[in-house]
Amino acid sequence: MGILLDPDQHFMREALREARQAYDEGEIPVGAVIVCDDTIIARAHNQTERLADVTAHAEMLAFTAAAEHLGAKYLTGCTLYVTLEPCPMCAGASAWTQISRIVYGAADPKRGFATLGNAILHPRTTVTAGIMADECAQLVKDFFKQKRG
Repeated sequence: MGILLDPDQHFMREALREARQAYDEGEIPVGAVIVCDDTIIARAHNQTERLADVTAHAEMLAFTAAAEHLGAKYLTGCTLYVTLEPCPMCAGASAWTQISRIVYGAADPKRGFATLGNAILHPRTTVTAGIMADECAQLVKDFFKQKRG
């Protein structure tokens, strides 16, 4: 019998699968899953290059897919797992969705929402940072190392 992963690690691994798919497609490797009642209801990865849309971040695409799945615009009771700290745009969108929890892997000290403070989030949203941070950060580092030759 195998060792069961902590739920945060389990779902972050799923977000990492999405990030690896973005990497393989030449996108900045960020992946996201949204979980409701211990079930993944949406998964996405960055598609800004493919869609020629600067707003096509993993989180934004996942919010849309989750809302469609639920048939509702609010994501209360849901958790967003994302491999990189959300940017201010995605954090702002998360506030509008009223998502209950955000769990991210690697910090983004240059462009992450924390540079602005948590005031951008919905007041009831809780944040857990650093889940599998090393793996999440390494994928982004590898991507840019490859891009820069």
